[in-house]
Amino acid sequence: MEDGHRPPAELPAVDRAFRTVHRADFLPAGLRVAAGADQALEIGYGQTNSQPSTVRAMLRLLEVQPGHRVLDVGCGSGWTTALLGALVGEHGRVDGVEIIPELVAWGRENLAGYPLPWTHVHQAADGVLGLPEDGPFDRILVSAESSELPTPLVAQLSATGRMVVPVAGRMLVVRRTGSTAEVERHGYYTFVPLVT
Repeated sequence: MEDGHRPPAELPAVDRAFRTVHRADFLPAGLRVAAGADQALEIGYGQTNSQPSTVRAMLRLLEVQPGHRVLDVGCGSGWTTALLGALVGEHGRVDGVEIIPELVAWGRENLAGYPLPWTHVHQAADGVLGLPEDGPFDRILVSAESSELPTPLVAQLSATGRMVVPVAGRMLVVRRTGSTAEVERHGYYTFVPLVT
């Protein structure tokens, strides 16, 4: 049976999250009509709401499970934070981090429209990547591109944690096993730069 005809409970978790959390709710009012377009959309301050097919691919690579603690770096309008919140469920926790104060406020406002009290958006501290004081995290999603593997975020992964991060144009999956980390390279992508 095609995904479009399956009952919602039978859909893969990422597809269910996309049905539950509507992109339009995390876009500026004038862009909501373009929510269904498979392209990145400007949300102000030099930031974008990522292309849905890219977000879907990243979430599948991340392999989030119910009950996980997840860090969402560069959460922008809060869309990925809400999608992650739908994936972890009420026994999990998602902490989004954003560097631009106006987007922090807007992301919090957007999340308030959903019954996901286990999701939070934090103002990034100057010069600090992620939330090292709140780790370790089971999963880390990074929606901004780094020129090299961000080791401060690798250090925030749990002993069996997993991170998806764009680095120098490639999508990387970082899998932590104890004190070591393995890196897999996937497709080519373009993101706004990761800054601290």
